[in-house]
Amino acid sequence: MKSSPATARALAIVGAVIGTVLIWVIARQAVGDLTVRAGSGTQEVSVVAVILTAAFAGLVGWGLLAVLERATAKARTVWTVIAVVFLLLSLLGPLGAVGAGAKVSLALMHLLAGAVIIPTFARTSRRH
Repeated sequence: MKSSPATARALAIVGAVIGTVLIWVIARQAVGDLTVRAGSGTQEVSVVAVILTAAFAGLVGWGLLAVLERATAKARTVWTVIAVVFLLLSLLGPLGAVGAGAKVSLALMHLLAGAVIIPTFARTSRRH
């Protein structure tokens, strides 16, 4: 049975959240605290921040896709390009992490969220 676009998109967001949390848990065991530079100090990346960031990214992406589906016949193409550009730009964030392990772990979280959300949302778009 084929699921609705809304169900598939919601499940993609849930999958992205679960996947990023799993990476966070493994990273904490492997490298310890995931710390990023914040202003003149540092800040630990908490599991709450991971959950909220992945969910927020998915919801914003969903909202943009919904707007584009109403505005253009090329919604899937336009959205996918925008999503990939934002994913690539988001990879600049992990560069501020303290330590190679934290950088790699945070980059993997970004890539996993993108790898789950982008293809699912593109596949479920009603307008190509």
